[in-house]
This record gives sequence, structure tokens and C-alpha cells, in this order.
Amino acid sequence: MKVCYNIVMKKFVIHSKEQGKKLNTVVQARFPELSFGAFQKALRKKDVRINQKRVHENCVLQAGDEVCIYLPDSCFEKKFPYVFADLVIYEDANILLLYKPAGIEVQGENSFTTWIQSNYPSTSFLPEPCHRLDRNTSGILLYAKNQESLTILLDCFKNHEIEKHYHALVFGIPKYKKRTLTSYLFKDSKKAMVFISDVPKKGYQKIITSYQVLQENANNQTSLLDVTLETGRTHQIRAHLAHIGHPIVGDGKYGNAKWNKQFSYPYQQLVSYSLQFHFKEKKPLLQYLNEKKFTIKKGDAI
Repeated sequence: MKVCYNIVMKKFVIHSKEQGKKLNTVVQARFPELSFGAFQKALRKKDVRINQKRVHENCVLQAGDEVCIYLPDSCFEKKFPYVFADLVIYEDANILLLYKPAGIEVQGENSFTTWIQSNYPSTSFLPEPCHRLDRNTSGILLYAKNQESLTILLDCFKNHEIEKHYHALVFGIPKYKKRTLTSYLFKDSKKAMVFISDVPKKGYQKIITSYQVLQENANNQTSLLDVTLETGRTHQIRAHLAHIGHPIVGDGKYGNAKWNKQFSYPYQQLVSYSLQFHFKEKKPLLQYLNEKKFTIKKGDAI
């Protein structure tokens, strides 16, 4: 039986952050769904061109180079089981707000970001994340679509001009229904874990986490919390809540394995559900966003 397929052309322009990188590295980042074998076959058949010239995989790219790849459309089938449009919360010329599902790294090879960027093959500036979410945390993720917006938004996060709220389903019923926690956190990179202390110690950084109880379930002894951060350290919410005896349901690292078995959640029940801009001074390019609040869809909430 003869197999029919369509040859498609993927064309994109190299931006400044990709300058000096090898062709195969950039192609892998742009198209994580494209296999190494398929790309090598395209090179052998001379179906990869830069500025209309045939090239090899190790050639070094320059900003402004135009890359064209000709391959069957089946080679570009997405590995991520999501539809890009379904994850978009808001988009304009400067920013992109998306819902990141749990179980996906924000950055790195075959990450959420490389998949997002593959949806913008013809742009000179690829969307860049302005903050992070843990692999197993879902929720709102903010991307900048140009360098000026990226610079402004990174400063906004640094200066606490962007307010994020999380929902966390935790074990137990907290004694205090509304509380601000202050502790100290140490990041152990070798163990890929953080540790919490109630008193200052060498190598520990101060952390501040606030929560408010939204719902209590006496039957299964869980509570739904609204959580905000004054500091943004690695695993802060997960470790801080576990430290006070209320680990997040489904958290395999800081949670309680015995308690987690009572539930069938594949990931920790922590979601970044809202993001709001509070500019302390005018931001000419992004001033229209001031005091705007964005939330995830109800179906994505805990």
C-alpha cells in the first residue's frame, strides 16, 4: 500500500539569543517533536537550508539567518497531548499568559517552553518565561514576547509588582485560618530538596508565606488554602506547608506517602490560579496591564 504524506516547509529566523549556536541545537529546541533521525535524513537529502543555501548540522548560526526545513508533516506531530489554543489565557503583542499542566518542566530540552516556542517559528524573538513553576505544579505562566517586555516584567517580579495566588489542597485542618509564616530555607542542590528552619542559620534564606483557609473537609481531613508568597524560593510553598504539619496532597517529595495513598492524584495538588499586575511606577509599554487580573479556567482549578 502506498503511503501518502505532505511535505511541509518550516521557516524561521534566528534571533539574538540563538546566535553562535549550532544548527542541530537550535532545531531541537525549536521543534522538540522532530526526531534526530528525521533531521539527519533531511540534511542528507539537502532539504535543510540557511539563507537559501544547503548546509550541514554543525554550522554556526547568526542572528537574522533564515532557516528552512522541508520534511513530511508527520515529522512535526506534537508529542505534547495539548492544543496550544486551549492553554492560552491571554495574549497580545507584548505578553502571553498560558496554563501550564502539571508534569512538564518549564525550561530545558523538550520542555513546555520549547513546545510553546515551536508555535512561533517565524518570529525573531521567541516567547520567554518571566518566572517559573515546579514541574508538578500547574497554573498560570507569564511569557514576554519581546525584549523590552521581558526586561520590564523581570523587574516587576523582582520588585514585587506582580501578585500571584496559589490554591493548595493540604492534609489536616490548620489551627489558624489565616496566617503569615516566616522561616528560613536551605537549598540542597545535590539532594534536589530544600530544608526549613524556624531560626536563622548559615546558608539559609529568609522566606515568608501567607495562607488563608478557603474550605475544610472534615471527612477526609483536608483543607483548601489560598497561598501567596512574599519571597519566591525553590519549593517554598510545598516545604513551608509541610514544615507546619500540613503537606500538600500528592506531593511525593515533601508530603506523607501513607496519606498520599488515600488519594489517586498523579501530581501534587498545587496550582497557580491567578496573577495580577500592581505597577509602582509607569511602564510605558505595559501600562495598560496595571491592576489587571488574570485567572485560570474553572476546569483547571483544584
